[in-house]
Amino acid sequence: MRVVFMGTPEFSVPCLRRLIADGHEVVGVFTQPDKPKGRGKQMTPPPVKVTATENGIPVFQPRSMRDGEALAILEQLKPDVIVVTAFGKILPKEILDYPPYGCINIHASLLPRYRGAAPIQWCVLNGETESGVTSMQMDVGLDTGDMLLKAKTPITPDMTAGELHDRLSVLGAEVLSETLSAAQMGELHPEKQDDALSNYAPMLTKELSPIDFTKSAQAVHNQIRGLSPWPAATMVLCGKKLKVHASALCGDKGGMPGEVMENGKRLVIACGDGKCVEILTVQAEGKRAMSAAEYLRGSAVEKGSIATA
Repeated sequence: MRVVFMGTPEFSVPCLRRLIADGHEVVGVFTQPDKPKGRGKQMTPPPVKVTATENGIPVFQPRSMRDGEALAILEQLKPDVIVVTAFGKILPKEILDYPPYGCINIHASLLPRYRGAAPIQWCVLNGETESGVTSMQMDVGLDTGDMLLKAKTPITPDMTAGELHDRLSVLGAEVLSETLSAAQMGELHPEKQDDALSNYAPMLTKELSPIDFTKSAQAVHNQIRGLSPWPAATMVLCGKKLKVHASALCGDKGGMPGEVMENGKRLVIACGDGKCVEILTVQAEGKRAMSAAEYLRGSAVEKGSIATA
């Protein structure tokens, strides 16, 4: 098939690579404009652009999808289908309707659950035990189009959003391959979404980061792994603000919410339900991430200290 691919972050790259490996003719890639990154604010291309360039595929980075420029490009490329994976721009109806096979989206949740910008993180934040990927025939709504194919994967108790991201990225490429194969053979059976079963996964902000230790140990653990690697959960301990990248539930019994229960090599903190979380990886401001044991060797944290938001 003649395919135009629209995607931006690292999550999208396996899908683009799979299109190439499956022998589809990828006639163009649309992605977000380059952005300044790092302390030097050097202009950096999105991962999808890097992959497309490496494979000799024309790249287009329009500022808007609504001013006619994008549609004019598509009229020259004449794709059979547009594949969209974490592109980051809303497509107008004239683009959705342009290709013969329409626009097929790879969404990182089991629709209709977790529509929106951050389905991976909110699955973990909410303590879900299963997630997956859905291919969808796009319409003008936000992740409301007819479902095509799905694949599921378990969310293990200590899995972070970053780890689930990597798993779903690979799974998405598999679902995309199966979806386009079925489309070519006329074997797709679109299924309407039940709006009553849907929920929304909004974009993450740093306002979600401060840890409230009056919540249950499970809720605190879910927050830490759901916000890893970005924006990362945070706490203030002995006057220092720390990012918390990893934790584990433990059998220790707690005292006051936020109370450090041990001296020594483990950073075990009490939560509101009388149970504890063990903090495994922390990062002080301006420092690299390190194990809690390593941090404790260089910082005086006494038993009975109180961690706060």
